[in-house]
Order: sequence, then C-alpha cells, then structure tokens
Amino acid sequence: MRLEHCSIRARLALFTGTAVGLLCIVFSIVLTFAINRVATQNLTREVTAVGELTAYYVDRGELVNPLPPISRDLTRPVQVVDPRGQVVAATSDLQHRPVIAHFTPKSPRRVASAVICDSVFPSGACHIVVAQQVYRNGDWTVYSAAPTLPIFVYPGVAAILVAGTVIFMIAVAYGARHTVTRSLRPVDAIRARLDHIRGTDLSHRVPIPAPRDEIHRLARSVNETLERLEDAIEQQRRFCSDASHELRTPLTAIRTQIEVALLASDDVDLIRLCDDVLPSVERLQSIASDLLTLTRLDAGTPGEREQVDLTGLIAMELSSHQLNRKVVRDLAPGVIITGDGARLRQLVCNLLQNAQRYASSTVTVTLRLAPAAGQGFPGGFAELEVLDDGSGIAADQRETVFRRFTRLDTARSRGAGGIGLGLPIARQIAESHGGALTIQDSDRGARFVLRLPVDS
Repeated sequence: MRLEHCSIRARLALFTGTAVGLLCIVFSIVLTFAINRVATQNLTREVTAVGELTAYYVDRGELVNPLPPISRDLTRPVQVVDPRGQVVAATSDLQHRPVIAHFTPKSPRRVASAVICDSVFPSGACHIVVAQQVYRNGDWTVYSAAPTLPIFVYPGVAAILVAGTVIFMIAVAYGARHTVTRSLRPVDAIRARLDHIRGTDLSHRVPIPAPRDEIHRLARSVNETLERLEDAIEQQRRFCSDASHELRTPLTAIRTQIEVALLASDDVDLIRLCDDVLPSVERLQSIASDLLTLTRLDAGTPGEREQVDLTGLIAMELSSHQLNRKVVRDLAPGVIITGDGARLRQLVCNLLQNAQRYASSTVTVTLRLAPAAGQGFPGGFAELEVLDDGSGIAADQRETVFRRFTRLDTARSRGAGGIGLGLPIARQIAESHGGALTIQDSDRGARFVLRLPVDS
C-alpha cells in the first residue's frame, strides 16, 4: 500500500515509530562507543599498572625471565627491553619473540601507549601497548599489552539495547496511533454529520468538542460556514420566488391583454394594444437587465478600470434624465476616481431615480472631496450625497431597502415603486469599487451617502 493511501493514524504511527527507532539507534551507537571508550581507558590503566610493577622490579634489579604473571587470574603480555634494544625478559607467551613495539615515550613523560596490530602476539589480534621507561644504567623500556576490546564490550548490553529499541518503537507507534485515534474522533463525528447534511436541509450543525483545541475551532468554523450557506440558500430561494413573482405580473398583464384582444379581434385597435402591452414588455426588459447585472456582480466579474471624472459623470446623468422634480446640485469640480464608468453611471442613475420617485418637490445632489479622517480610505474619498424631501425611511428599515425585491409600503401604496433591485445593485457596485453606500440621518426625506476612494 502506498503511503499516500494510508490513513493519518497509520502515517503518524509510522513516522513516530521510525523517528523514535532512529533516535534509539543513534543513542545505542553513541552509548556503545562511550562504553567502549570508558572500558578501553580502564584497560589502558590496568595495562599501565602491570607495566609499572614490572618497571619496579627492573629498577631494583630483581628481573627474572620468564616474567611471572602479575595476576593469578589473568596474564598480560609484558616485555623488558634493555638500552641496546634487546628483549631480556618477557612473559611466557612472548618468549623468543621480537620486540612487540618500537615506540618509546617522549620526554618529559615516561609513559606512552598505542594500538599495535602485529603477528608478534600469539593470537595475531590488535593489542593496546603501553611503553614505560626506567633508568638503570641506561634507558630500559617495559612494554605491557592487552587485546583491544570489541565494539560491543558487553554483549548483554547490546542485546538489551536492540530489544529496547524494538519495544520502544512498537510502544511509541502504538501510543501515537492510539492518541491520534482519540484526537480524531471529533473529526469523524463532524464528517459523519456533514455526510447527513443535504442541500435541501442545512439546519443541522456539526458537534463541537469540549476541549478548546484546533478541532474545536474547526467545528465552529464549519458551523459558521453552514450558517452562511443556509442564509445564502434561503436568500437564493427568496430571490427566485421574488423574481418569479415580479416576472409573473407583467407576463400576466400581457397574456390578459392578448386574450381579450383575441376574444374581440374585430374591435381591436392594434396601435392601442401595442401601447398597452409595451409598458409590460419594458418592465420585463428592465427586470431581465437588472437580474443580469446582479448575476455579474455576484460572480465578481471585474469591470473596466479607468480614470473616471465623477463630477462630469454626475452632471451628464442629471442632464440626460427628464426629472420631474426640482434638482439642486452642488458638485465639486475635478473629482477623479478609478473604476468602471458604465457601472458608476448605473449607480448614479439608480440613486437619482430612487430620489425622484419618492421626493415631494426637490432632490439635492452634492459631491465633495473629503480627507481620509479614519474612514478606511487612506488616500481620501469622494462623497456623493443624494437627498430627497419625501417621507424618508425609518431607521429600522434602512438596511431592508438594500435587500433584493424589497419595496416599502409607501412605494406600493403610491404605485410608483420600482421592482426592488435598483438600490441593491447600487450598493454592490459601490462595494465592488471599494466604497460604501449607506443611508444617513436627515431632517427630512432620505439621505443616501456614497463614498468612493479617490486616487492618492
């Protein structure tokens, strides 16, 4: 099985077991070398002590050949070499053999050691050789030796290290897998709950574990995402329902007018019929255009980015519309922003049409430049204010008017309301340009305030 196909539990157990195994191996190697080094040092001191005792006999002139074993339990190879370089005494295992080494201690030290691998020794193995000089009518040299120690000085320790490494690897891997399994139980619960959640019912939420760890935060994020998704689905349902209702009204009117005309085809005035049907067709066209604009804005389709003279754009919109209300304008000259000219014209047009629809007599349009002043616009902003002298909008309904297909009761009662998409489109265009569209307090009427960042 390939590693990427394994579960997180298996991969983590394998990783931790392997890592711990490698660490144990490294530790065992270091410990083995440390034990070997300590044992070698102890052996060197023991060999030195043997040579010192032999040197004592040489100094007193009590030398015999062969040399007696220093210890009854262990015989160490020893040679005594006179100033002429001749072997004058040796232990029984080195009788009639040449000098086991040719190095001598350097002054002022009288002791030196080295590892010698030579066939002089009966076993043919490498030996630690310690040379000690004794002065007695010349420099005599006493060579004492002992076989070098293997890497594993104590085989039992090596066996314990190997067994301990294997046991420790298995224990750590099992512990890691068990710990991860317990830690991932909330994730399994979240996954199981998500598997049962369908697009038709998003009211369910995933369980949130008690420990405030990463999984706790993940569960909260999932629930928040489900809430936003539920709101989005509900908004989409309302949108489809409202759009169907808005489309049904002009379609019903067109169907009714055509059916009446068919029932009395001889008395139908074609020009009058077209005049009656045309407003419904225009309403359908307006709804379709607004829905297409909303679709593009929702999809985040980028618009053109160019230098736009906001002052000239507003002035052109005021001149091109046949306004049935008095318009008071106060436009600061030379207000330049970067954005999509077509969408900005639609934004301004929607605000002007909304103000004209609900104004009693006067619409006031004001454009000014403002410094940053902590408003979230580092380079300053352009502020467009559109104020009508109508009945105004209650404070608790100021956000409601920016919902799609939302019209206040006053609009319905007067029969002058739009389809409820102009202001939502205007706000989305403002936000797509990094700005904001809000409703502010005013002495009378509704005061819409648009803020857009200007080029710094």
